[in-house]
Amino acid sequence: MTRTERTEKAATGAGLKRDVGPVGLLFAAIGSIIGSGWLFGAFNASAIAGPAAIFSWLIAGVMILLIGLTYAELGPMFPISGGVVRYPHIVWGSFASYSLGFITWISTAAVPAIEVEGALTYATKYAPFTEASKANGIQVHVLTPLGILVAAILLAVFVAVNAYGVRLFAQINNVLVWWKLVVILLVVAVFIVSALAGVGGMGGPANFGSHGFAPAGLPGIFVAISTAGIVFSYLGFRQGIELAGETKNPKRNIPLAVIGATLITAVIYMLLQIAFTMGVQGSALDKSGSWTHLAFKNDFGPLAAIATASGITWIAVLLYIDAVVSPADTGLVYTTIASRVSYAFGRNGNAPRWLARTSNRGVPWWSLVLVYIIGLILLLPFPSWQQLVGFITSGTVISFAAGPLTVTALRRREPGRERTFRLPGGHVIPLLAFYSANLIVYFAGWETNQKLFLTIVIGYVLLLVLELIGRGKAHKPPLEFRSGWWVLPWLILLALISWLFDPTTHPALFAWGFVAEAVLSVVIYWLAIRQGLDDRQREEHIVEAEREAAEDPAGI
Repeated sequence: MTRTERTEKAATGAGLKRDVGPVGLLFAAIGSIIGSGWLFGAFNASAIAGPAAIFSWLIAGVMILLIGLTYAELGPMFPISGGVVRYPHIVWGSFASYSLGFITWISTAAVPAIEVEGALTYATKYAPFTEASKANGIQVHVLTPLGILVAAILLAVFVAVNAYGVRLFAQINNVLVWWKLVVILLVVAVFIVSALAGVGGMGGPANFGSHGFAPAGLPGIFVAISTAGIVFSYLGFRQGIELAGETKNPKRNIPLAVIGATLITAVIYMLLQIAFTMGVQGSALDKSGSWTHLAFKNDFGPLAAIATASGITWIAVLLYIDAVVSPADTGLVYTTIASRVSYAFGRNGNAPRWLARTSNRGVPWWSLVLVYIIGLILLLPFPSWQQLVGFITSGTVISFAAGPLTVTALRRREPGRERTFRLPGGHVIPLLAFYSANLIVYFAGWETNQKLFLTIVIGYVLLLVLELIGRGKAHKPPLEFRSGWWVLPWLILLALISWLFDPTTHPALFAWGFVAEAVLSVVIYWLAIRQGLDDRQREEHIVEAEREAAEDPAGI
């Protein structure tokens, strides 16, 4: 180890540990995918798209898989923690990586909060953690003062577990993922079998046509992708990337985790949507008159409400237990991931260096503390699961869009670099993946996106402050705006299209939104892959990333 490397390690602590194996990495991805989304997604999707929501899950699965495939190529090339932030830094430098990284960090840090909200919504059956309210015409469950207090305690528990190191986190997560898989598959099987037998008045296959298969048409199918929690339910595939610096044999484990987790959960989610549609009581649909007005008495959780109304009380009890276990596990995973993103910020030099300091257990503990604080803050403007899900979806997908662009830019600038997993088809998959990311943001609607873009503006204000404070300091890296300027017109035009072609307020322009996003995607794709750091700067960033990837797993 050189003197520079020893100095770097002394500044940041013991370094991250490579204690996550192939099953641990795959289960980290599956564990964060299967969280609170499956407890609410099927109901919300049905309320927007009706039985046609099955296609919403399918389309979303394909879109997320396209994006995930680009990271499956990137991950083994640079197996570093916080990769979603670090990859743009390699190609375009500090400004681009900060722009995308800030969005990544905020949306990731919000996930533990939404998972706690989901758990407490179901737990309201036993204590007044939430209360019913209305938001944009939709019934939501808002945290009470007691709920906020319990949420703060649960977020602290996530931090405490992570403080003991990634090995303990992986061991706990592996057990909880097995539990979650068993429960969700059991619910699917029991609902489908019971519905076919007509147990408890379940509507069965007749529900697919009795009140219209696609009551909101094609716009409803696509809008549900972003606003019902469908894409949100898939977002955990990234954990195979974010923990890349803490896994053994990353060249094998990363593609396995990214692709395997997405395919496994896509099948499970589509089966769940079928089970939910068949499980709804025919009388409940007749009473509401349509899928969009479907509601359940004492609805603390839609799946448990169906099980209770059908007389399958043991499944209802299991669901109420899992409604705590599943979100808690995903919140635990995302606390880990969010701390790695802020760790990557510190390593990039886009944020204070103390965020990259690690404890003797290889844990970025200052980053964990910051994630906890952000989670508490986000509980205030978004006190319900439904209010936070669209924000997280749009923010996370914007950050994911860097993957397709980075893959193509590196192929152009580093054609001879070893790639243990290479996507076929040249530009086809990366361009479709970038288009998919832009479309998912568009589907969320302006009501959600305006809050996201306001947050992005706040991020740039913070960047300006950091630049002024750090000016003249030796460790402050250059902004490298010249190579990353293309991010600004992309974000501005993305916001403009969301406002002009908003599918919720301008449904007649919905199809034109697809065209506008296609034009934007092609133009920004072309600009981004032609911009970049010069060879010397890029090589410096690559050497730094490779050095981090090759650090002694023992942290010595």
